[in-house]
Amino acid sequence: MPTIRYEPDAKEIFVVEETILRDATIKNGIDLYKTFAKLMNCGGVGQCGTCVVEVLSGAESLSERTDAEERKLRNKPATYRLACQTLVLGDITVRTKPK
Repeated sequence: MPTIRYEPDAKEIFVVEETILRDATIKNGIDLYKTFAKLMNCGGVGQCGTCVVEVLSGAESLSERTDAEERKLRNKPATYRLACQTLVLGDITVRTKPK
């Protein structure tokens, strides 16, 4: 069972393999969105880019970047992912709301 560790929240959750990162994060009450994005986001379909996280470790334990991610994150570091487009396959550590 994969483990997701969150920074700066210092929280840790366990998920079933191939869980969508956004779903697990929200279900466990971890704050994923910046201020207004809490109300104005696409609901997890990869259109708005507001659920971005920075992968601190375990990038190899995530699904490949989707086309939606490539478009939305083209000017961002390779360590950035859209939580709504990312499947968790193993243990990872992510930073929510990266700068």
